[in-house]
Amino acid sequence: MNDDTISSIILIVFLLVCSAYFSATETAFSSLNRTRLKTMAEKGNKRAQQTLELADKYDQLLSSILVGNNVVNIAMSSVATLIFVAAFPKYGASLSTLVITIVVLIFGEISPKSLAKENPEKLAMLSTPLLRIIILILTPINFLFSQWKRLLNKLFKADTDRRMTQDELLMLVDEVSHDGSIDAEEGDLLRSAIEFTDLDAEDILTHRVDLDAVSVNATKEEVARVFCETRFSRLPVYDGTIDNIVGVLHQKDFYTGSGISDLPLTELMKEPVYVPESVKISDLLRVLQKHKSHIAVVSDEYGGTVGIVTMEDILEELVGDIWDEHDEVIETFHKLGENSYSVLCSENLDELERFFDLDLNSDCTSISGWVLEQLRRIPEVGDSFDYGPLHITVTSTDSHRVMEIQVDRMEPVSENQAKSN
Repeated sequence: MNDDTISSIILIVFLLVCSAYFSATETAFSSLNRTRLKTMAEKGNKRAQQTLELADKYDQLLSSILVGNNVVNIAMSSVATLIFVAAFPKYGASLSTLVITIVVLIFGEISPKSLAKENPEKLAMLSTPLLRIIILILTPINFLFSQWKRLLNKLFKADTDRRMTQDELLMLVDEVSHDGSIDAEEGDLLRSAIEFTDLDAEDILTHRVDLDAVSVNATKEEVARVFCETRFSRLPVYDGTIDNIVGVLHQKDFYTGSGISDLPLTELMKEPVYVPESVKISDLLRVLQKHKSHIAVVSDEYGGTVGIVTMEDILEELVGDIWDEHDEVIETFHKLGENSYSVLCSENLDELERFFDLDLNSDCTSISGWVLEQLRRIPEVGDSFDYGPLHITVTSTDSHRVMEIQVDRMEPVSENQAKSN
């Protein structure tokens, strides 16, 4: 082996290292976590800030990496061909192609990219100084490529809206939760925040039939009794009917240091905030903050009262149920047997769907309304029907409403039973 051959082999090794470098940096910059780099930059890491600036010029960065990678790979192939042709005149070219392809594939592509994928931020920061020099050297070539890209964009117009959709965000949260980057509670909180803007006031309100309210003409003793029984700090005040809510009475205004206030209810209560059923709860939250109120009255298209939404109702959609020392813990689904449950019908229908993993395909919002829809008449205790694998029995009613049902999950028929039938 002469000196020229040794020099050529050394040159091939050097070019292979360059190829591995370009391949690794390409993967590192395409896989890095920008949020992690921003956190490091905010803590004063200058290299992280430089890497972020480089990542923001990704098109220019990518073209420089690809140019460099192709140059070194072509040069490596040319040098190797000369060596193999000199050693094997008849099969040198073919043998050179085979060997260089295998070597580049293993040591110039797969291995460096696999390593870069494991720690992209560290490798990107390590590569930044040299990449900045390479980009500066290749500026004229990058300019030509940028003009070529503009021409392609004009010829093949693509969808420019690259914003992430809500479904994509939810999928991202699921992936991050599955990877263990966040725990289950943090994942639920993020999902609630993402879906927060989809909910309307009618989805979370307390319906009028469940409202605890007092008449504007009620005596102070009657109002005090309602405060004591409900343990609420605020009560809606109506004039005539619940469709005409004229104020909201706060417990701290009703009671003074010496007992019940002597002022009439009309002077103690605050003006109510009215909102339509269709208002988004994100907008409703801003309305309540603007009016410095904790209760909003939800009205229908005819001006009647549908129900009320409280600040606590809205916050519970984000953080889950909020309990205080006066709240009574009520189980929506109480297990009676192995496949039997007692279900409160005041809850939303989607709770029933989630619990039994079913799609009930209904426009009703409450379980009570769904039972009424299925029976197609005013329910009575003992009424029952089947829906898919569920057998539903009405166990409690109150003034034309279903209060509680029993749900029995019927055992699926086994293959042997099906064949015998």
